[in-house]
Amino acid sequence: MSENDSDPQLDAYRRSIDNIDAALIHILAERFRITQAVGQYKASVSLPPADPGREKRQIERLRKLAEDAALDPEFSEKFLRFIIDEVIRHHEQARRK
Repeated sequence: MSENDSDPQLDAYRRSIDNIDAALIHILAERFRITQAVGQYKASVSLPPADPGREKRQIERLRKLAEDAALDPEFSEKFLRFIIDEVIRHHEQARRK
């Protein structure tokens, strides 16, 4: 089979992956809409942008969820840390406004 040939099974897998990727983007967009509102609220009541205690609890909770879902907990923690760092950056920006 050449690269130009269509493989129906591979095409089906890829359509599923594309659908999941689209769902992930929409879920992340909604999450960031909410966390931006949190950042604005924190700024308005003079709360710090970061909450290390909550971050620790969230990471522990999501590592457990990852284990239960047979997903590498190290990967899930790295992914969550990336999101948390971006949220904190947004909260810091809201605080400076």
